[in-house]
Amino acid sequence: MESWALDAIQVYVNQLPSPILNFIPPPHAYTFPGTEQQSSTWQSNNGQKETADHLTRLVRLAHLCQHEKLMATMISLLRQLMSSSVQYAYLAMSLSDELGLRSLRGAAYLEVMQKAVVLKKAKVDVFSQVLSPISSTSLIQGPSGEGGALDSDGRLFITKEQQLRVLAGFYRLSSLWDKLRASPPHFEHSHSCGASFYHQGCTQSWVEFWKEKTRSDSVMNLGLADIIGRLKILQKDYDRWNATYMHNECRSNAKKSIGDIIKRVENTLSDFFDDSGGCED
Repeated sequence: MESWALDAIQVYVNQLPSPILNFIPPPHAYTFPGTEQQSSTWQSNNGQKETADHLTRLVRLAHLCQHEKLMATMISLLRQLMSSSVQYAYLAMSLSDELGLRSLRGAAYLEVMQKAVVLKKAKVDVFSQVLSPISSTSLIQGPSGEGGALDSDGRLFITKEQQLRVLAGFYRLSSLWDKLRASPPHFEHSHSCGASFYHQGCTQSWVEFWKEKTRSDSVMNLGLADIIGRLKILQKDYDRWNATYMHNECRSNAKKSIGDIIKRVENTLSDFFDDSGGCED
């Protein structure tokens, strides 16, 4: 009976568009108290909170019953939502902390780190609310009921533990980028390249490409810790690059080496935000 019910929920939630997302307002629908659209803002935020409550209950249910299909569907929905709202990113971050969802945790922390100015959660009394009022968009909270609020300047309140993880993630990711840009990824030269004059020119071309493109404006305009975004730009630049002195097979192997790093970072992203001191290399 339990399996049947969970399968039915998963099929329902997995519809396109998902019925539980009906309450999500369109982009830029949020306003702050005192503006002309305050009443419609409250309706939007109430819908946002209801959607967040649905998501939280279903994620916890999937975890409690160890239903992999429903959990995969819920994680996919949260990934979609957190790219459009930092508060949904906070919800995904908090749920992944609570339930140990490694496949979601790193991406959620990265989203919060890149898109929000974060403040440590503090006790809020009447006087502080008058001095720094919490905006009407601050209705999504984490599973514990702490954090997740946005103030009138759009700053996100998170817990002390989450703040430490965000800082640890920023340090580790930015440190890794410093190591990566110092030298290009290694790749295996083809046999025909090694047996001809190509070898030296091939290696030199790859080094020059990496040295030039890792300093390009398009790469440097991204956040220092946005390794995945920077590497994806390098991939696109590499496709457009005319590698005159590179063997064709070596060119393919070099491109693959960039993709391998992206996959490795994505697969271990949660470790970068681990507060136990791991993932130093």
